[in-house]
Amino acid sequence: MAVILIHPKTRVVGMVHIALPESTINPAKAQDKPGYFADTGIPALIREMMALGCSGGPKQMVAKIAGGAKIMDPHNIFNIGTRNVLAIKKILWKYGVSPRTEDIGGTMSRTVTVSARNGRVILSSPGKEEWRL
Repeated sequence: MAVILIHPKTRVVGMVHIALPESTINPAKAQDKPGYFADTGIPALIREMMALGCSGGPKQMVAKIAGGAKIMDPHNIFNIGTRNVLAIKKILWKYGVSPRTEDIGGTMSRTVTVSARNGRVILSSPGKEEWRL
């Protein structure tokens, strides 16, 4: 899943690609690649953005999320997409942020493109026209 944070005042834009909800399954990987997990990736993204001058804390940021499709789990055995969505929303809520827009779930993969210049988020999927988030 993609978690995009935008700080409108400074125009700082950041994105993290979350693969799994919890880092407890592989603490070594979480240390090496914190963005892989929701519980380490979102806090790392917020820290990085704050270090770039995003004043007022995370509550001043706009969040957008995309992904969480059931692509390789047709029988809902692992429910990774749903678990990622819930973990991401819970962590954002902890920081006082709720997604302004989202495109989540379903069965189609999404490619996310973010413009650092203006914060515009474009989604694409094979066989489908691009759309904005």
